[in-house]
Parts: sequence; structure tokens; C-alpha cells
Amino acid sequence: MHNTLRTALAALLLAMTGSPAAEAAPLCFRGVNLAGAEYGEGIGTYGKDYIYPSEKTVAYFAAKGMDTIRLPFKWERLQPQLGARLNGAELQRLKDAVTLIRKHGMRIVLDPHNYAYYGGKQIGSRDVPSFAFAEFWARLSVEFAGEKDVVFGLMNEPHDIAASDWLVAANAAIRAIRTVGANNLVLVPGTAWTGAHSWAADRPGGSNATVMLGIEDPADNHAYEFHQYLDSDYSGTHTACDKAENAAAALLQVTDWLKTNRKRGFLGEFGAAANPQCLKGLENMLDVVSANGDVWLGWTYWAAGDWWPADEPMNVQPTADGDRRQLQVLTKAIHASGGDAACTGG
Repeated sequence: MHNTLRTALAALLLAMTGSPAAEAAPLCFRGVNLAGAEYGEGIGTYGKDYIYPSEKTVAYFAAKGMDTIRLPFKWERLQPQLGARLNGAELQRLKDAVTLIRKHGMRIVLDPHNYAYYGGKQIGSRDVPSFAFAEFWARLSVEFAGEKDVVFGLMNEPHDIAASDWLVAANAAIRAIRTVGANNLVLVPGTAWTGAHSWAADRPGGSNATVMLGIEDPADNHAYEFHQYLDSDYSGTHTACDKAENAAAALLQVTDWLKTNRKRGFLGEFGAAANPQCLKGLENMLDVVSANGDVWLGWTYWAAGDWWPADEPMNVQPTADGDRRQLQVLTKAIHASGGDAACTGG
């Protein structure tokens, strides 16, 4: 990062927090996404098309000081028919994964990794009405109601749906969660892949920054989930971090939005390759979050997992040679950010 931008970021951090980063509030979540249960087409076969995390993998990240696992899975596997009971075998696999993660002293973010679709049909359509999404969350949340270490991520990266339509679906799901007596923390994404860089961008149906302030939560226990990558199109699919400076600036802008509106945020996905430009970009992003623990609950890096491709540039699953380089940046941020076991409410 250029010295001028680094100086500007430092000044903004100080102005927004009123104190140096070392005095900021501790973060609740410092963790990683463990991919695997969202793999494969259709329902598939467990152990062949998809997998839940192994104890070896969970233990590895717990030993690195991480306290949270974001756990992606497929809605269709857990509920093969809309409006029907959850599949007993799949629900048990999910519960077993939660028990395993809890065994190692970590929190769990449940993440239906569906992009606001079910079976290729968008939430809010005739085929997948918003009440079907709410009904799914009623069935799922009652299974984990009151478990303070289990957080409900409403949906991974809604896209191609107007913010105004997504707001209706999100509010229906939150209402269903609270109606069954689950006061767990809920993480609410925006539309347009919930990117921090585009949070305030105007589009048909309104911007996330304006529309998503309409979230209604009877328990008042929610936070907004943001994703942010550092490559040229913010997709996380390129090894060069051409937009590293923009990514850090985007998090600062979102931080200002959170403070202005007295909201809380969570960085659910971010990741980069192991080259110097990307590693420095990761460090700068984590500095923004750590310095603003009054509004940021924390972060989970994307990604790792037992089946995550070894040659995937952002992968932090350990190799035969040891830790990935990105993990040095993550563990440094963990040690600098403290922690607080009383963050999730519920």
C-alpha cells in the first residue's frame, strides 16, 4: 500500500474509533469457513459428493487460536421438499458437525450457501415464495434455539434479487426464527453478493445501505454480514489483488455506515492469494475490523476444508509442508484483537 493511503487509513481509523487500534473493543469472531457440505450438484451422496469437516481440520484451526467456524451447507439437502420436514439424516450430520466444533471451544455460523435460490429458483418467486424461506428457518432455528454458540447466517450472498425484495424475505425469516423462540444472533446479508464495496451503490430496488435498514428483529440481536475480496472484480477468483487498497477503503466506508446507523457488522468472507500484495491487503482489511470492535463482531476467512483444492490460491488448509502463508496474517490479527465470549446473546 502506498504511504499516502496508509497514512490516510490510519487517520480515518483514529477519527472513527477515537483511540488507537490497540484500545478497540475485542472481537467476538475470529475464524474460517470450512467448505465441503455445500459441494456437489443436487442432493448427492454423503462422502462422495459432499462432506462435513473432520475433527483433524477443526482441531487444527482451534489450535491456531480461531474461535469460529462458518459452516456452509445446501438448503436442498437439509430440506429436499419445500414446506416438508427437514431430512433427519442430513440434520443429524449438521448437528454432529456443530457438536464437533463446539467440542473444540468454537462458535458455529450456520450458512445455507444458496445465494437466495432453491433448486435453481429464486427466493420470492412463485416457485420459492418468501414464506417457504421463512418456514425453512423456523424448522432449522428451533433445532438450535437458545444455543448461544450457534449463529444463524440467513443466506450466503443473495444476488440478482432487488434489495427491496430481499428485505421482505429476510424479515419473514427473522420473524419465523423469533416466533419459534430462537433468540440466537442472526447475520443479515444484503443483495448483490453482499459486497462491502457496493453496499451503498444504487440499483433497481434500492441500495443495501438504504433498504436493509428496514430489517425488523423483535429480539434486536442481529448484525449485517459483508463479504469483500481484493481482486480486480471483487470476485475472489484471481490471484492478483489489484483492488487491495479499494477493499480496505470499502471496509472503512461500511464501518462509517455501521457507526452512523448504530448497527453491527460481520465480515463473513474475505480471502486472497499468498503473494506479498495480497498478504498486505489482508492485513490492512483486518486492521480496519480490529480497530473498530465497537461495531464489528469479527470475521471468518474464506476458506479451508478437507476437500478444498490444494492448488486453490486462497486455501488455508494446511499442507504437508505446514501452514499456509495467509495464516500468519490471520493469527497475527487474532492475537491483536482479543476476544469476548459474551458477544452473541440469545
